[in-house]
Amino acid sequence: MAPIATETFNTKRDGQALEETSDAIDEVNVLKATNKDLYEASEFDKNKDKTQFRQYEDACDRVKNFYKEQHTKQTVAYNLKARHEFHRKTRAEMTVWQAMEKLNTLIDESDPDTSLSQIEHLLQSAEAIRRDGKPRWMQLTGLIHDLGKLLFFFDARGQWDVVGDTFAVGCAFDDRIIYGRDSFCDNEDFGHEIYDSKFGIYSPGCGLDNVMLSWGHDEYLYHIAKEQSTLPAEALAMIRYHSFYPWHNAGAYHELMDDHDRDMLRAVKAFNPYDLYSKSDDIPSIEELKPYYLELIDEYFPNKVIKW
Repeated sequence: MAPIATETFNTKRDGQALEETSDAIDEVNVLKATNKDLYEASEFDKNKDKTQFRQYEDACDRVKNFYKEQHTKQTVAYNLKARHEFHRKTRAEMTVWQAMEKLNTLIDESDPDTSLSQIEHLLQSAEAIRRDGKPRWMQLTGLIHDLGKLLFFFDARGQWDVVGDTFAVGCAFDDRIIYGRDSFCDNEDFGHEIYDSKFGIYSPGCGLDNVMLSWGHDEYLYHIAKEQSTLPAEALAMIRYHSFYPWHNAGAYHELMDDHDRDMLRAVKAFNPYDLYSKSDDIPSIEELKPYYLELIDEYFPNKVIKW
């Protein structure tokens, strides 16, 4: 018998609104992700017509409203509390594939007319990486990279602490964050003597492992994968930093990096196209691909049942 989650999910949350916000944010990120230097270009998207992605202007108001709330509420105090709650609580237990199905349920129940399920999107990302001949661990990273959105079922206060570009808290809000530094004017840390100084609670070269990034699905899944998988450091970086656009796309926070981060930056940049451009009209066959990916999951998650 398949393991059953030990915690009741709130399936009445507005998953459609979450997915619409997440998609709208992706639209902005597609437009921003134009620099892919230092890497061998991904093959799968060379002939993809990127103009077919949803238009930025259609989503602009939604994106602005989302980021205004996120930039107001992502404070040092909130981030410390979110991490404390994550580590102290009794967490739901299920396999990785069950987690994919649960996330799929959220979207199906909230938006039954969607043409692409969450599992299909995850498989598209993984299959694009697989077709390009990238390592098996990277294929798995593509498969699971958005599973942190399960956070929406648990302790999330809304959408602002689940999706969206991430940034460092505890130091000055960088102008290279989407919509700029002024968008944080209502954040209680804005203008703080320490939290809004150049290095804040950090020091030059301290390394991003020691930097607190805004809480959301990236950080959530990163902690789960770090604790319960054998994925390499590059995969963990892809998970943790795939929404950290001010860093991997705009060049912010480099003064906080150490040598390890410079290596991880390369990995994150290599992953970025598969995150942004993997959506297509080709719908993968879940049942045909499931055995391959179940084996892949078992290869890197020693315990089949994961604490979420």
